[in-house]
Amino acid sequence: MSLKITVVVGNPKPRSRTRRVAELLAEQLIPSDRQIEVIDLADHINEVFAWPSERMAHLNATVAASDLAIFASPTYKATYTGLLKAFLDRYPANGLAGVTAIPVHTGADFGHAMGPTVNLAPLLAELGAIVPGRGFYVALSQMDQLTEVVADAAATYAANLARLARLAEHTSSLAAR
Repeated sequence: MSLKITVVVGNPKPRSRTRRVAELLAEQLIPSDRQIEVIDLADHINEVFAWPSERMAHLNATVAASDLAIFASPTYKATYTGLLKAFLDRYPANGLAGVTAIPVHTGADFGHAMGPTVNLAPLLAELGAIVPGRGFYVALSQMDQLTEVVADAAATYAANLARLARLAEHTSSLAAR
C-alpha cells in the first residue's frame, strides 16, 4: 500500500518556487511507493475565506487522511502567509492527529531561517500533527543548488523518522490501550 503525501502550498502566487521546494522534498524523502497530491492554495483563494465551503472541507479532509503532509509558505512578515493560516484554521483541535507534518518556508535570506520551526511547527503540533524535527528553510540564494539542499533535508528527516520508527517498535503495547 503506497503512502499518501499531501503538499499544501500557502503562496498566493500559483506554481511558485515554494511549491517546487515542497514537491521536491516529498519526492526525495519518499522516492517510491507513494501518491503525492498538491494543494496549491493560490488556486483556491476565493474559497479559503468562505465559510462553509464543501471544496475546502474536502481539501482539509484530504490532508487529515495523509500519512505525510508538507506545509510550505514563503516568509511573510517573519512568519507564514495568512492564506496558509486560514486553511489551517479550518481544522478543529487535533484535526491533524496521526499526520506526520513538515513545515517549510522559503525566503529572501537566512534572517528568518527559524521561521518554520518557531512559527509553523507549533501550530502543526497544536493541531495534533507529528513534526519530526526542525522546520525546513530555503533561501533564494540556494535555488541554484536546490536538489542538493533538499536532498540534505530529506536525509535528515529520513533519519529522524527512522529513529521514531525504532522507538515505536518498543512502545506498540502502549498504543494498543
